[in-house]
Amino acid sequence: MKKVANLVKYLLLLAVSVFLMAYALRSINFAAVQAELAQANYFWIGVTILLSVAGYVSRAVRWQMQFRPLGCHPSFWPTYHALMVGYLANVVLPRAGELIRCTFLKRSENVPVNTSLGTVITERIIDLLMLLLCVGFTLLIEFDRLFEFFSGMFSERVEHFQRNFSTLLLLAVIFLVGTPLVVWYVYKNIKRLRQNSIFRKMSEFLRGLWLGIFSIQKMEQKGAFIFHTLFVWFTYFLTSYLAFFALPGTSGLSWQAGMAILVVGGIGMSAPVQGGIGVYHILVRTALLLYAVPLDTGMAYALIVHTSGAILVVVMGGISLVASLLKRKEQAAAAHRIV
Repeated sequence: MKKVANLVKYLLLLAVSVFLMAYALRSINFAAVQAELAQANYFWIGVTILLSVAGYVSRAVRWQMQFRPLGCHPSFWPTYHALMVGYLANVVLPRAGELIRCTFLKRSENVPVNTSLGTVITERIIDLLMLLLCVGFTLLIEFDRLFEFFSGMFSERVEHFQRNFSTLLLLAVIFLVGTPLVVWYVYKNIKRLRQNSIFRKMSEFLRGLWLGIFSIQKMEQKGAFIFHTLFVWFTYFLTSYLAFFALPGTSGLSWQAGMAILVVGGIGMSAPVQGGIGVYHILVRTALLLYAVPLDTGMAYALIVHTSGAILVVVMGGISLVASLLKRKEQAAAAHRIV
């Protein structure tokens, strides 16, 4: 039954991605897009791919650093392979990769899943803060253009919120009333609950999750952690900006435009659909219109950047998946020989 539910979820998300991509391609002159792509300078795409590889390696190093305060010392390559397998899984099923990479690290380096999942939550919080910082900085340097873009986007969200206000209010009331009741019940019955195996396992899981989330507090190399965080986001910016030079229609755009696309593209990639398909293209092409870039050229840019990034993830993630499976096979064979 669980497999059927997961399959239905996957098919629904895939259908949403297909719909959004079809929506993004509407009113597009495919001949014009093809003409833009035919003129593309793929040297710059190659440069952005190399930068993306460097960013993934830096992410793996940063993730590896998060485990040291917890007494876990996973090697670099298993950590890197688990990270890339997770990104590969996200292409198929959004957010599933976060749990899958923790599972792979458990199998290869025996790092508890709850602990590694806590580090992933911290990683995502830091990425959200970095995105918000980029949004704030970009608003300072490109206020007029970005204000126009975000005001249009958030006006739709406000209308949606107003239409569903009663439902949201009911959920808020249930949460505010239900949370204290649950806490009170646990407190009053803590001794009896501790005798329950399911409660004990849940408590242990939450404790490991909590330790993973706050792992950076005890980190000794905070400077190196900050460096890798900034480096990862700098590669994101360079990928957005240098890709402008791949097309004649975007080659004259400024670094400020690169920051705007970094922010807008980051929002698109965080959407809960496979690899941000459709959402990324819609947002990026719309943002480029603010810089007088024709719709067809904007779509060509979005296709080049998104497709090259997706292919890179599939290739690197596929290699990491094979490497992880082979390693596991070797470990199983070694254990069999010992027995």
